[in-house]
Amino acid sequence: MFTGIIEEVGEVTAIKRGAKSCELSIRGSIIFDDLKIGDSVAVNGVCLTATSIKGNIFTADVMAETVRRSNIGMLKNGSNVNLERAMAANGRFGGHIVSGHIDGVGFVQSLAREDNAVWVTITADDAIMRYIVEKGSVAIDGISLTVAKVYSDAFAVSVIPHTASQTTLLSRRAGDRVNLECDIVGKYVERLTGKNGTITEDFLKKYNF
Repeated sequence: MFTGIIEEVGEVTAIKRGAKSCELSIRGSIIFDDLKIGDSVAVNGVCLTATSIKGNIFTADVMAETVRRSNIGMLKNGSNVNLERAMAANGRFGGHIVSGHIDGVGFVQSLAREDNAVWVTITADDAIMRYIVEKGSVAIDGISLTVAKVYSDAFAVSVIPHTASQTTLLSRRAGDRVNLECDIVGKYVERLTGKNGTITEDFLKKYNF
């Protein structure tokens, strides 16, 4: 589990590509304080497992399904990536529940400055937009952000200077692909209240809801 509070920006140092998968090597600094082989690291919001560690570089295998659902396959040597270790049990929960399991990708539509903040508008398909709600949470490339505006096929977040300085978000340009993970709570609610769900209108009435 992650919080979406990025610890540092790392750099891709090598990519070994398979037919549909790849192996990434990533350089960092802060996350290596206690990183061990087998630990989870969110790379642009994608939960990956450290398979080897040499100095301040770790490697991770990326399976075909992850390449299909994310922007990992577009990375190249020198690409900057957002890094976050899995949340420690004794840590503060500063963002929101982020699993590192990407729902899909969106595309940067525009960036527009307003005083000290920057509005970033992201377009996404219906499968993602159904879970986007105003003042709800969303992870963009692993960054926990609050949805400020919702449109039929897009949403907007307002990025403060600290977030801008600690992440890769404002290095994106119109048309760039970003990883999106919707708030998991909404997905569970939909599952439980859907056609075959256990929480029905009759169930709620029975228990005075």
